[in-house]
Amino acid sequence: MQENRVIAVFGGSFNPPINSHISLAKEIIEKCDNIEKLIFVPVSTRYQKRELVDDQHRYNMLKLICENEDKLEVSDIELKHDKQLYTIETLNLIKNQYNNYDIWFVMGTDNLKEVETWNNPEQLLSKYKILVLDREEDDLEKIIQSSDLLRKYRESLIQINGIDKIYLSSTMIRDKLKKGEDIKEYIPSPILEYIYDNNLYK
Repeated sequence: MQENRVIAVFGGSFNPPINSHISLAKEIIEKCDNIEKLIFVPVSTRYQKRELVDDQHRYNMLKLICENEDKLEVSDIELKHDKQLYTIETLNLIKNQYNNYDIWFVMGTDNLKEVETWNNPEQLLSKYKILVLDREEDDLEKIIQSSDLLRKYRESLIQINGIDKIYLSSTMIRDKLKKGEDIKEYIPSPILEYIYDNNLYK
């Protein structure tokens, strides 16, 4: 039986996008043959997060990553909306755009532990697949067994074998930038140039 075509949605603040975000996105595509595209979805500044630079800057930096990658895109769907969207609302809008695709949402185990507190978590888990990434020392099976909701929708949770546990830290990069430290090894050169040209994170 032919597998459904899939679009993966990778949300976050991307403040700034770093090498780990890009390598993780490429690894997801590489290990999942039915994922045809991964879309970065940056949150808007309505999302009250510390030191979040302007929406357009974060969108532009992600565009720099995606412009030479056939299977990577960035969407401004949350940035252009007149209110802060819940994840379920964002995924519903993307599903409307790509009706012939299954939509998988990329989520770290740190967020999965809190998913019951999200807006309409049952609809999220019943309607969409969650591509779960191990975060640091988390154990996915223990997280699932600790939640009635996650046990109920166990089939909606997809774990990719062979992907390293994630240790993403844009916060660390911002701190290094403030101190004037060299961050070339952590961030793509076009994004680094953009940060310096626009005097970000000073």
